[in-house]
Amino acid sequence: MGAHVNVIGGGLAGAEATWQLAQRGIQVTLIDMKPQKRSPAHKGDGFAELVCSNSLRSDDSRYNAVGLLHQEMREVNSLIMESADKNKVPAGGALAVDREGFSEYITKKLREHPLIEIKEEEITRLPSEEDGISIIATGPLTSEGLANSISEAIGGEKLSFYDAIAPVIYKDSINFDVAWYQSRYDKGDKFDYINCPLNKEQYYAFVEALLAGEKAEFHEFETPTYFDGCLPIEVMAERGKDTLMYGPMKPVGLTNPHTNERPYAVVQLRQDNKEDSLRNLVGFQTKLKHSEQTRIFRTIPGLENAIFARLGGIHKNTFIKSPILLDKYLRLKKAPHIMFAGQITGCEGYVESASVGWLAGYFASELVRGKEPILPPRETAFGCQLAHLQDDTDIENYQPMNINFGLFPELPQVLTAKGKLRHLKGQEKKEALSARAKEALKGWKDAIN
Repeated sequence: MGAHVNVIGGGLAGAEATWQLAQRGIQVTLIDMKPQKRSPAHKGDGFAELVCSNSLRSDDSRYNAVGLLHQEMREVNSLIMESADKNKVPAGGALAVDREGFSEYITKKLREHPLIEIKEEEITRLPSEEDGISIIATGPLTSEGLANSISEAIGGEKLSFYDAIAPVIYKDSINFDVAWYQSRYDKGDKFDYINCPLNKEQYYAFVEALLAGEKAEFHEFETPTYFDGCLPIEVMAERGKDTLMYGPMKPVGLTNPHTNERPYAVVQLRQDNKEDSLRNLVGFQTKLKHSEQTRIFRTIPGLENAIFARLGGIHKNTFIKSPILLDKYLRLKKAPHIMFAGQITGCEGYVESASVGWLAGYFASELVRGKEPILPPRETAFGCQLAHLQDDTDIENYQPMNINFGLFPELPQVLTAKGKLRHLKGQEKKEALSARAKEALKGWKDAIN
């Protein structure tokens, strides 16, 4: 047998990785436990099954980061995007698909490819080095046996738990006429935290809104199990209206420079990426519905016009701390014959998962031949997706993330008509980031083909 790679998991990431390997002349064994066994979320027998929405979100590559990722994937011959385009249904500016047709198209392509062998069995242990390169693309509901094996390989860290994810906000949408930089008791760098103050009336109105806010429902296979150190903010509020005053909203050690007084309560925002374009709301894990989060959190002084890069959520998930466990080619540092792809790495969303599958497939196709893969430019959506998986800025709070413009490197300032420098903002900034990404992709595309 010539060059060969195993792919474990037939979801979007596994299907994309398999296709890219085979298209590059590599023999692939795709191993999936369906139809012998299914996760609680899966119903069909095909590959790349869409278990939630049938939407791949916005297809606008000019002003939307996921739309830009769509376009980049089309440029590099993504099977997922090929199927999406052939099976799309009307959805305005979004790319929505006939989910059965989408899966059937991909399944047929994979089963008919001469370099792809399909095995229908459950894998409960990580493959050995003798098995060659293996890509683990088993998703957020990885079966217990394999999850335990992965946990052993990465040092016993628990993989499957209920994420309580805090919202993330674009820093340039924060109102600094109200907010200010300061760490509690001025310890550390003052720029570590941004503070939004609430007076007594605002605090209790906020608590009432949390308690009354509509909550998202759990799936039938999910039973919420919370850690005391990671409680949803509305659960904390249920324990007493003053609870948040002694938790994430405690005002001690802070002085509002706009009033020279200590606020009654405070919301802190911590740096979420190396570029410091994103800030997360400290301690604001939540199960509120997304529309409720946007409405309620914008009542916080300083966040009236907040633009959210990620909204909070709580759901059963399986992912590894990629920034400290994986190298730049998605290989497990302790066992480089094992690679990871898709949501198990800490990306979030259908297209993001498929894009990391694409990268894993390309990287493996080069590595198995003894070649050095060429990394995507940092300015591209591919490069930003990979950068998130390597960003150890806040590793203890590492969480899955959708692609968004906050992950992109900052643009240089532009000169105004009055001869002053300014940063681009809003739609103008998004358009410039997209244009730069598209230009950067051209050279990479030529280099890897």
